[in-house]
Amino acid sequence: MASELEPEVQALDRSLLECSAEETAGKWLQATDLTKEVYQHLAHYVPKIYCRGPNPFPQKEDTLAHQVLLGPMEWYLCGEDPELGFSKLEQTNKPSHLCGRVFKVGEPTYSCRDCAVDPTCVLCMECFLGSIHRDHRYRMTTSGGGGFCDCGDTEAWKEGPYCQKHELNTYETEEEEDPLVHLSEDVIARTYNIFAIMFRYAVEILTWEKESELPPDLEMIEKSDTYYCMLFNDEVHTYEQVIYTLQKAVNCTQKEAIGFATTVDRDGRRSVRYGEFQYCEQAKSIIVRNTSRQTKPLKVQVMHSSIVAHQNFGLKLLSWLGSIIGYSDGLRRILCQVGLQEGPDGENSSLVDRLMLSDSKLWKGARSVYHQLFMSSLLMDLKYKKLFAVRFAKNYERLQSDYVTDDHDREFSIADFSVQIFTVPSLARMLITEENLMTIIIKTFMDHLRHRDVQGRFQFERYTALQAFKFRRVQSLILDLKYVLISKPTEWSDGLRQKFLEGFDAFLELLKCMQGMDPITRQVGQHIEMEPEWEAAFTLQMKLTHVISMIQDWCALDEKVLIEAYKKCLAVLTQCHGGFTDGEQPVTLSICGHSVETIRYCVSKEKVSIHLPVSRLLAGLHVLLSKSEVAYKFPELLPLSELSPPMLIEHPLRCLVLCAQVHAGMWRRNGFSLVNQIYYYHNVKCRREMFDKDIVMLQTGVSMMDPNHFLMIMLSRFELYQIFSTPDYGKKIGSETAHKDLVQQNNTLIEEMLYLIIMLVGERFSPGVGQVNATDEIKREIIHQLSIKPMAHSELVKSLPEDENKETGMESVIEAVAHFKKPGLTGRGMYELKPECAKEFNLYFYHFSRAEQSKAEEAQRKLKRQNKEDTALPPPVLPPFCPLFASLVNILQSDVMLLIMRTVLQWTVEHSGHIWSESMLQRVLHLIGMALQEEKQHLENVMEEHVITFTFTQKISKPGEAPNNSPSVLAMLETLQNAPYLEVHKDMIRWILKTFNAIKKLRESSSTSPVAETEGTIMEESSRDKDKAERKRKAEIARLRREKIMAQMSEMQRHFIDENKELFQQTSELDSSVSAVLDNGPVVSDMTLTALGPAQTRAPEQKQCVICILCQEEQEVSAESKAMVLAAFVQRSTVLSKDRSKFIQDPENYDPLFMHPDLSCGIHTGSCGHIMHAHCWQRYFDSVQAKEQRRQQRLRLHTSYDVENGEFLCPLCECLSNTVIPLLLPPRNVFHRLNFSDQPNLTQWIRTISQQIKALQVLRKEESTPITASSKNLENMDELHLPEGFRPDFHPKNPYSESIKEMLATFGTATYKVGLKVHPNEEDPRVPIMCWGSCAYTIQSIERILSDEDKPLFGPLPCRLDDCLRSLTRFAGAHWTVVSLSVVQGHFCKLFASLVPGDNHRDLPCILDIDMFHLLVGLVLAFPSLQCQDFSGISLGTGDLHIFHLVTMAHIVQILLTSCTEKSGMDQENAAGEEEELAVLALYKMIQQYTGSALKEMPSGWHLWRNVRAGIMPFLRCSALFFHYLNGVPSPPEIQASGTSHFEHLCNYLSLPNNLICLFQENKEIMKLLIESWCHNIEIKRYLEGERDAISYPRESNKLIDLPEDYSSLINQASNFSCPKSGGDKSRAPTMCLVCGTLLCSQSYCCQTELEGEDVGACTAHTYSCGSGVGIFLRVRECQVLFLAGKTKGCFYSPPYLDDYGETDQGLRRGNPLHLCRERFKKIQKLWHQHSITEEIGHAQEANQTLVGIDWQHL
Repeated sequence: MASELEPEVQALDRSLLECSAEETAGKWLQATDLTKEVYQHLAHYVPKIYCRGPNPFPQKEDTLAHQVLLGPMEWYLCGEDPELGFSKLEQTNKPSHLCGRVFKVGEPTYSCRDCAVDPTCVLCMECFLGSIHRDHRYRMTTSGGGGFCDCGDTEAWKEGPYCQKHELNTYETEEEEDPLVHLSEDVIARTYNIFAIMFRYAVEILTWEKESELPPDLEMIEKSDTYYCMLFNDEVHTYEQVIYTLQKAVNCTQKEAIGFATTVDRDGRRSVRYGEFQYCEQAKSIIVRNTSRQTKPLKVQVMHSSIVAHQNFGLKLLSWLGSIIGYSDGLRRILCQVGLQEGPDGENSSLVDRLMLSDSKLWKGARSVYHQLFMSSLLMDLKYKKLFAVRFAKNYERLQSDYVTDDHDREFSIADFSVQIFTVPSLARMLITEENLMTIIIKTFMDHLRHRDVQGRFQFERYTALQAFKFRRVQSLILDLKYVLISKPTEWSDGLRQKFLEGFDAFLELLKCMQGMDPITRQVGQHIEMEPEWEAAFTLQMKLTHVISMIQDWCALDEKVLIEAYKKCLAVLTQCHGGFTDGEQPVTLSICGHSVETIRYCVSKEKVSIHLPVSRLLAGLHVLLSKSEVAYKFPELLPLSELSPPMLIEHPLRCLVLCAQVHAGMWRRNGFSLVNQIYYYHNVKCRREMFDKDIVMLQTGVSMMDPNHFLMIMLSRFELYQIFSTPDYGKKIGSETAHKDLVQQNNTLIEEMLYLIIMLVGERFSPGVGQVNATDEIKREIIHQLSIKPMAHSELVKSLPEDENKETGMESVIEAVAHFKKPGLTGRGMYELKPECAKEFNLYFYHFSRAEQSKAEEAQRKLKRQNKEDTALPPPVLPPFCPLFASLVNILQSDVMLLIMRTVLQWTVEHSGHIWSESMLQRVLHLIGMALQEEKQHLENVMEEHVITFTFTQKISKPGEAPNNSPSVLAMLETLQNAPYLEVHKDMIRWILKTFNAIKKLRESSSTSPVAETEGTIMEESSRDKDKAERKRKAEIARLRREKIMAQMSEMQRHFIDENKELFQQTSELDSSVSAVLDNGPVVSDMTLTALGPAQTRAPEQKQCVICILCQEEQEVSAESKAMVLAAFVQRSTVLSKDRSKFIQDPENYDPLFMHPDLSCGIHTGSCGHIMHAHCWQRYFDSVQAKEQRRQQRLRLHTSYDVENGEFLCPLCECLSNTVIPLLLPPRNVFHRLNFSDQPNLTQWIRTISQQIKALQVLRKEESTPITASSKNLENMDELHLPEGFRPDFHPKNPYSESIKEMLATFGTATYKVGLKVHPNEEDPRVPIMCWGSCAYTIQSIERILSDEDKPLFGPLPCRLDDCLRSLTRFAGAHWTVVSLSVVQGHFCKLFASLVPGDNHRDLPCILDIDMFHLLVGLVLAFPSLQCQDFSGISLGTGDLHIFHLVTMAHIVQILLTSCTEKSGMDQENAAGEEEELAVLALYKMIQQYTGSALKEMPSGWHLWRNVRAGIMPFLRCSALFFHYLNGVPSPPEIQASGTSHFEHLCNYLSLPNNLICLFQENKEIMKLLIESWCHNIEIKRYLEGERDAISYPRESNKLIDLPEDYSSLINQASNFSCPKSGGDKSRAPTMCLVCGTLLCSQSYCCQTELEGEDVGACTAHTYSCGSGVGIFLRVRECQVLFLAGKTKGCFYSPPYLDDYGETDQGLRRGNPLHLCRERFKKIQKLWHQHSITEEIGHAQEANQTLVGIDWQHL
């Protein structure tokens, strides 16, 4: 089919390209009916350009559309070449002061906490950096896309509205001038014409609803018969469902289906089939059928291709209009006019209205296009912004209803424009006054919540998912209301007052429907069956909290409004209480001669509700009357006299009693829903408008009634009236022991009631209740939070209530009350309370939860003990009440209160039964203390001639009434002072008595001349001394008792040791043996230590005994014994890599013999250092495997280790491991033979070895030829001159025990398997190479870490590293014994040939391409395979030394060839001697001669020598480590200190001359030949001629990438990053690789790739190419570090970015500016250098099981 299309399409293209824009425009200019002309043009051409086949070609379509369709319009509009026309327009245009940049998803936005009018005012990064706000307290967030930058909008900022770019010029005045003055008349006319036609066309075609016919004026004559099956996006179905359905419906591959799904999700629709109607219809029916089972089906339409074509062009047009109006404000103004012009059909017929009202019918892509257009036109033109706002408000109800029924997210709905319009203060006020917006929003909201009960209250039944979804949408209306109210009016017009109060009425209606909703009744007998729905009501309350607060703020700003609002609210509350006394009988209560009438009501039997928003709003307004002093200015306007206090307090009191009863356990059978409601009632999110206001309401009530009456009603509601009104209650209960639960319950209720009284009197920190201001309130909150424990900034912020601007006001006061402590490497910065604030601590602070209260009490007492003070926590001194609430304090001295105090104290004195509790007493003492403080303050602040009415001290000194003559409160306190069972409260009682005496003195001094005051104090003193003595005695007794216990314990210990003597002897021996191993045994200090060669220092053999961690048995390490092993982890690594792009193409045939110096991928072995028997480990591993197989049948979860890959956790430390290394003695000592001849020099040795190799090769050839010519063989044998003493037929005996051999093979195979990613195969010849490579690489990486951290080479290494290196090196040295001899000999020959060319090896790498340390390790460790057949007496040591010298020289040549001349710094401080310089120059000249003088001239010998020394240092350090561990020669003490470079000491230890060039001079002849052969390699020539690169030495250390100081620049970088696969779409989770800096599109379908047959996400795929399986990433949007290892392992790690308070902000929730913390970044880098990422992940996953469930491979 495609082939048929081709020529036709090409012909079409040709005819289209010939269509000239200029001519068409000319035709239009002449036309009489322009609309018809243009429509015909479009009808003809649009279907020819767009939608020509199943797949769109956006680039081609766009160029053609521009040429044929948009070109003519641009010509028409300018009347000349658009290039010229538009640039002219731009020049005359004045630049806009508004920035208006529309945010992309994930772009950083900045809001200033000091200057923004509300949190929705944001700046883009560019404007922010050029504004004054960058030095203020700003907040950084990432945009969800869709908003725009508010720079230049004077209404959005209190100061600094302009950045430098949008600054107003000085000569400009602010007044609006008409932008059309800059355009000529005819341009205006033409623009108007074309805009009107095009905008109408776009609107018409986008809102067109027929599927197969076009609007009549666009119909074509010859119409093709092709259709699209168009799939639309919805937010109900998941990606997986859509992909699955598409694969079935249009049988495409999964990749195609994913492509479709991604496009549908991004653009809102995608055609999934193209063809005839039936063909498309069939796909549609399958899709509908497949998706309609659970939910509503996916929306699919079969549309005619020409309709789709026109719609695509319609979208193109709207974006074109958006770009055109960017040229000139005049054009923008014309477009706005066109859009808002009323159409022929009257109301709602303008183009803008039509688009808005069909918003929910459009698909995602179309919506975002026209929203963008509205933003760049209507919202950027201040005049039309107002008109648009009015249209928006008029249509508000319809738009919101559309949004609620639509299922797209809010950011794709036109309803989201409310945030752009309602937050502009002037627009919001205008809309309230002119369009009555506030009432409209509330009414719309009420309309959506239809479910009511009989009383007309909201009723939320059990939620279905659909209702919950709808309710979530309805809540956005509350958000709109919040936007409208967020900026408070400064001056009120009458219109605003009237409309605001109308809105207030509507709001009261809303609250009235909430008053008393979700009523609950106590369950008695059996537990509740269904948990009732409570969340919806609380969600509503939470969302409304800020609105309620803001409405109160508005009321506070105008006295008239406040008075009216107060009256209205009171009227509604009275209505709610309409049936307050019906049907409930009145009862009369009387105590102490006071009596009061109330109703019979029992919280524990009747219905009660937590939701009382109307009474709480009234409480808020009442406080405002007091705060703004309206109550004193206009008492005649207020209905204060009509208030009925008992009515006001009734419901709040019931609510608080409910809380008390829940706490006393009376509502247990009502289940969790009630517990949760009580929790939220007190929670910081709700308490401001719930719990706090209930307290205020009670305070209001009490301040207006007789306190005795209040207390009696309260006792009755708490159901405690009987207890306090019957005299001998205590004695009665004391004698009956039966009702223990009931007594317990009553005790709790009494405690709660006392607590409530404390709160009523003590909580006066709200401005209006007490004489305080707002900062005092916050200070007090902070002081009490910090008295629990020091807190981090974010914890503190969470515990304080936020206002509507998300501010807590904490920063302004925190300095006054707390010190800040900076964080270390982990942890976060903490605030600690200043000691002088402790005196303001109130134990009964009303926002403490029970747990917090006990913690705070504990902490404060502890503090007092530390400061050697007494531990009383007296009530703090309180600020005075405002006049309206002043009478509240009388509750403390009322008769009923005194009765309650007396009763409790009497129970305590009698100390009988369970009737009293300590907390009850503590609360009474606190109340007494409060009353005394109050009286003291009254006395101190008294005016002349004022009678003090507060006479608490006199009342507590009087004994009780006649009938039972109880003692006075004071007398009882004195009795209790010495009661032994009140140890804790003594200090408090003493404090009360002291204060009492002080007040007495004050009273006397103010009334008469001072009386003798001594007796009181004397009495007090003596009692205090007695007390001190008593304490001393008790402390002494306690001390003696402690000593006795200690003596008993040590006695028991001694017994145990005597009985188990042998155990303890063993451990002490073990300790000494371990220490001997660590100290490297006794070494004679003045010897020079040599690590290798014939002169190698012989370290005396120590016995090494170790203990198995599994069976606890001890064993000596030897060659014959059972194997002991270390748990080890082998992993591939690119940490040292200089070229990450290389990776093994075909692992089965790859030859790893030579390691390239770029170390592109090495094998690292690490160990936790724990030792086991080989057989114990085998048993342990088998059990792990068995357990895994059992688990597999049950559930397929990942564990943190992968048993199939041989992984397990070390049984002791749970460190991830995947194999074990056997422990061995130095392997060389096992093979030492006597060396009886003088040892050859290098030249002779090379000759000998070459002969031996030749002989071996001839033999190998012989073996491989068939045996027919056997006679010849013998002759050949004679011809072959075997070197003297060489016996190639000799096979040495393996000195190791079976179990050790098995472990050697095990570890070798594991290294091979991991290193090459192949199946294990013990016989593979590459196994030994991998083992040597791992040994070399691990040593290199440890040398790197030590030199990066400037640590000495042989300083104290952590013992796990030390053990690991020792075992690894010795293992590598012994591994050849379990491999076939000929294989190892073959490797040796090949390695040797790379330095000493032989005949047989041709294709060996050039010396530039060999890592010399890997070569050295390979040669040294393979050499014994040759040496064991050599009986001529050449020792192993000699071979080692010669190999080492040879490789060292090759390395020097390597360094000289690649050293750069540029670094000619003249730091001559360690200038070399003359000889070194001359020698190195001579060598350099020789190399130059052999390379055909392509080598650069060198500046000086000194310079060369410096390069050689620096370049060879790492090699020498690695070699020293290698030979130290291989041969067990202790390290010289000089190298153990840090500091200097140790070059000379290293040379001595490695038996090298200090002047390394001497090596060349000693072996001049042979070296000449070798250098010549090295330099003749073609690669060297290519390198010197600049055709290829080579590694230069010393290699730089790899570091993680440099991160920017300020996190926002990272966010910006990420927001500019678009997904590489899905054409220019913004990536949702951009993630940066910290190793190479690549940005990846993580966690999304678009970038999944296939890896080893599995679909993996971009990050996992990247770890394989960049880190050979291990990755370190930064998730930019979340500010989280991600560690990945393999496909199944990963964890999150704390990021290196901290805010000013020393905290990380994972998820960027708080938005404080973040800055790089270098130490933390270094820590991550260190983990990487040490190859500990996998281990870190293992530990994290073991510690946190939720990490195991994450699909890491999809990230």
